Amino acid sequence: MWLSRKVTKEMKNKKKAFKAFKSDKSEASYKAYRAANKACKNAIRWAKLENEKEIAKESKTNPKRFFRYINSKKPKSENVGSLKSESGLLLTEDQDKAEILNDYFSSVFIKEKPITGDMKVINKNLLIQSDWLTQDKVLHKLNNVNVNKAPGPDGIHPRVLRELCVEICKPLFLIFQDSFLSGIVPEDWRKADVVPIFKKGLKFVPGNYRPVSLTSVAGKVFEGLLRDNIQEFIGRYNVIGKNQHGFMKHRSCQTNLITFYEEVSRSIDQGVAVDVIYLDFAKAFDTVPHKRLLLKLRKNGLDENACSWIENWLKDRVQRVVINGTFSRWTPVVSGVPQGSVIGPILFNLFINDLEIGIESHVSVFADDTKLGKVIQCEQDVTSLQRDLDKLGDWALKWQMRFNLDKCKVMHFGVKNTQAIYTLNGTELGKSKQEKDLGIIIDFKLTGLSKEIRKVTARSVTFRSLQFGSFCRLHFGDPAVYSANSTGSPNCREKLPKT
Repeated sequence: MWLSRKVTKEMKNKKKAFKAFKSDKSEASYKAYRAANKACKNAIRWAKLENEKEIAKESKTNPKRFFRYINSKKPKSENVGSLKSESGLLLTEDQDKAEILNDYFSSVFIKEKPITGDMKVINKNLLIQSDWLTQDKVLHKLNNVNVNKAPGPDGIHPRVLRELCVEICKPLFLIFQDSFLSGIVPEDWRKADVVPIFKKGLKFVPGNYRPVSLTSVAGKVFEGLLRDNIQEFIGRYNVIGKNQHGFMKHRSCQTNLITFYEEVSRSIDQGVAVDVIYLDFAKAFDTVPHKRLLLKLRKNGLDENACSWIENWLKDRVQRVVINGTFSRWTPVVSGVPQGSVIGPILFNLFINDLEIGIESHVSVFADDTKLGKVIQCEQDVTSLQRDLDKLGDWALKWQMRFNLDKCKVMHFGVKNTQAIYTLNGTELGKSKQEKDLGIIIDFKLTGLSKEIRKVTARSVTFRSLQFGSFCRLHFGDPAVYSANSTGSPNCREKLPKT
């Protein structure tokens, strides 16, 4: 807190001087008041500066305090403003907004088609380890529950589970064990309160919001235990392909971008043309067909206990939208894996894992964000890339996933590029000179990538230099920062353009 004793003293002096001036209205008392006012402002300014320095220094040991401060400086905005219905009516009441968002989120679910004979597989039964579910592991999970997360529809706050972890550890362990062995999931674990998160575009359009599910904390503790075991199984048997970078240990957005564009950049430097196809799945997480997902889980080796539990976890799910404490009606969830669940991301990875089978081009995936890259030196290379797109179209049709064709683009790299035309599901793909890939702006000359690197470097070094200044200077001062090649000396700085 920046309100120190010195600040309090100066504030009292200012108040005292103001009273004296109001009393006699003399020139001397006015000057005394102005001096006291200036001293008070300076004291407040320096107290805030010292407070910001302390927050910056403790950012590693106390990140919660740091981000609380940063968030307090952000402009406050209403999460869900007025929404427009299909009839054009503007909805302002929370109940109406919750219902229209609930209707929209439910409308994207798909009805699954029957499983065909060529999809059926034999279960390999590689999982499960006998010691994956123990009382000690349950206690460890309970002891590490994030108390800052919101509770699910059952109303049990995560702080209750963590504070009473020793007392409830054994009962929960027995519930978890019985649930897994019987394949029956408690009803409360299959309910979700959906919080709408704005993505981009017009705020009054329901389609511009993403659903994030708040589920039972106890259920998420069990999901975490099962997820850990599945991840260990995936790592041991190399189940997930090396080109999937989403929700994988030691992989990230950075590894995805670096490994992909390093090859693109190398080819361009050698004077070779490269074509990159950016693919966009429509509502990928919400449209995963459950029976097909379970088929793939068995194909990848999960044993019957795990598959039966997940099948019941997906069955008869319901959700409702919550806005400012106001709830919509309950709606059945007939497809997809809940966004916000613990086990959902790893299930999606297993579902999409065979996407790249038979693809000759370089595939790079982060969850559902997919791109293909191909060196183009002759007409056969164009034909090969088009053949890969045809295979992906067939894959999507077979597994009931849908491409958002308006957002699927091709970018041509290299001065000698022939600007070939490509199609997906019979639709010609639009050409793009600039795309946003995992948050980074990429253009056909790769100049955007170097700009982003400069931005990251500048922000990194600016934050490091906070010991010499304050957050106020960071945001409103002259954007002079240390260059990436400097040794940290204040005499070795370069001016960067404002971002």
